[in-house]
Amino acid sequence: MAREDLILDPASIDFDNVIADLEAVRTTNPQRYEMEQLTGIVYDDVEAGICAGYMDIAKDAFWVRGHMPGMPLMPGVLMCEMAAQVSTWYVVTHDLMPGKRMGFGGLDEVKFRGIVRPGDRLVCVLKQTRYRPNRMLVCAFQSFVGNTMVAEGVIRGIPLPDEI
Repeated sequence: MAREDLILDPASIDFDNVIADLEAVRTTNPQRYEMEQLTGIVYDDVEAGICAGYMDIAKDAFWVRGHMPGMPLMPGVLMCEMAAQVSTWYVVTHDLMPGKRMGFGGLDEVKFRGIVRPGDRLVCVLKQTRYRPNRMLVCAFQSFVGNTMVAEGVIRGIPLPDEI
């Protein structure tokens, strides 16, 4: 993929400038324990509709033992969940759907281009491409380990009902 096709060049991200650490992410995102797929936010440009978060993959992450024995690889569905969690942080932080929780509304054009292993830092960059207030947010996402793209796609977030 050509550099001009990147939402944000991962080499340009300053990981010493964490905008929201894990505790700050927890104020916007309800996932806990094994389902937390976001360590922090390191880029946020609401004018451009671009946000980036990261996750440091633990050597003993819950999926390591079983996916796959002897060659642990992060499941692609968890990479997509990370994109959902970055988009939730973005929506809640910028009050795009006031008073609503975000839910997974769909995925399109997802491609897995590389592998993520325990000990890696996974970075997810997203760009808002469509927004209907209180109805839907659509974002393109690209995920990286170092400068290598490992996943990309389009994620749709929808507001959840007040009571589930």
